[in-house]
Amino acid sequence: MKIIPIAFDSIGTRGMATYVETKDVKIFIDPGVSLAPIRYSLPPHPIELKRLDEHWKEIVKLASKSDVLIITHYHYDHHNPWENLEIYKDKTVLIKHPTENINYSQKGRAAFFLEQIKNKPKKLEYADGKKYQFGKTKLEFSKAVFHGTNPRLGFVNEVLVDDGDFKFIHTSDVEGGSVPNQTEFILKQKPNIVFLDGPLSYMIYRFGVEALNRSFQNMIRIIKETPIETFVVDHHFLRDLKYNERLKSVYEVANEKKCKLITAAEFLGKEVETLEAHRKQLYKESHSEKGQSTKLRKILEE
Repeated sequence: MKIIPIAFDSIGTRGMATYVETKDVKIFIDPGVSLAPIRYSLPPHPIELKRLDEHWKEIVKLASKSDVLIITHYHYDHHNPWENLEIYKDKTVLIKHPTENINYSQKGRAAFFLEQIKNKPKKLEYADGKKYQFGKTKLEFSKAVFHGTNPRLGFVNEVLVDDGDFKFIHTSDVEGGSVPNQTEFILKQKPNIVFLDGPLSYMIYRFGVEALNRSFQNMIRIIKETPIETFVVDHHFLRDLKYNERLKSVYEVANEKKCKLITAAEFLGKEVETLEAHRKQLYKESHSEKGQSTKLRKILEE
């Protein structure tokens, strides 16, 4: 199984866009990407805008050659209802149910998206809680689970890809898996690799210390109770400059179990570049010739 993370916070944009290829089928999960419109009272830096464009082009390229496109929910970092809609043409499109277990905002976005891609897919199905077979490759979707700790932001579907030899789980936006049914789906499937969107610790005032601790406890459970070899924790969590410090107890257990606990950037063999979390620094460096780093100048000049 080939797994390629395309747009993740550790590589400079908001998203969980992931390409998966087995011997039987090419799959793209959540073909969307975005940026925080405002962080530290600042708009996206030019470097972020450049990275956004790069990631979107790669999403379009890989989604275009995919057989199956999956939309786990209707936030704009997980789908794009305006551009390059030809990626859905003649594809099997498996989506979060647009009217059930959904909040008001996402319900409106879902209706708009479905109108935009009308008559393009060869097959479109609501995937909540369902299983699909493509040759020896099985796709299984969780029932709708909270986007976070409650229904305020709506619901999402977690996704399992099982090629018969290897199991991969993409959690979508569970925000760290602090709610029992979010984690139970993972524990039940016994995956080899998990892409988990981490807890919303950079907004701890909203997420809560208790939920944060539950997220870490559940990560430890996943490491101890499954055959997981690689555990990618990314997305919301990488907006926290102290994510490494917060994850210390989980790192210790992962090391004991010889499980690689890494970011999407590290999974790709790249340096972590949390551009949003460093937006203040980017602006400071770009407005000071003396303070401008060689790396920053190189990116701006490309």
